[in-house]
Amino acid sequence: MKSEVNEQALLKGLAENDTKAIEVIYKENFSIIQSYIINNNGSYDDARDIFQEAIIALYEKVQSSSFVLTCKINTYVYSVCKRLWLKRLQQIGKYSNQIEGFEETIPVEEDVDDYEKKNADFTMMEKALHSIGEPCKSLLEGFYIKQMGMQELAKQFGYTNADNAKTQKYKCLMRLKKIFFIQYNKID
Repeated sequence: MKSEVNEQALLKGLAENDTKAIEVIYKENFSIIQSYIINNNGSYDDARDIFQEAIIALYEKVQSSSFVLTCKINTYVYSVCKRLWLKRLQQIGKYSNQIEGFEETIPVEEDVDDYEKKNADFTMMEKALHSIGEPCKSLLEGFYIKQMGMQELAKQFGYTNADNAKTQKYKCLMRLKKIFFIQYNKID
């Protein structure tokens, strides 16, 4: 019972970006992932990359109020890491059917696929943002990434008032969406 409460506290901490919870998850899981990846044609850097991707996938999952973890955190992280590592090995042509410790994993293909699709969408959005040009790029980054207020943006970009900044942000957002969906539809 105590470990179940601890797991829930760690998930809650991860969802709230609590450094202590992230450190605990890292300490309890990284060495296993490192060992697995090094024993299966990988390096320490590969293990760090894969582990980081798995933690991001778990973080994105715990952000959803509907997410319920049906296993231990270490089982979930291990399964996601294995799936990501197998995909990476397939991409570089080093996949063999003799991968150590593949027997005991939970099915996380859907979670990994969701994570990879989101990652591809973010990459595409980043490309669109870079191609939108200035001042739109800086205006959108100011509002969405730096979380600046309209008054502050109006002052920084020289608009007469917050309403003008808001109108310009809307126009920039519509341009960004147009560029993004042109790229998005090209890959479908």
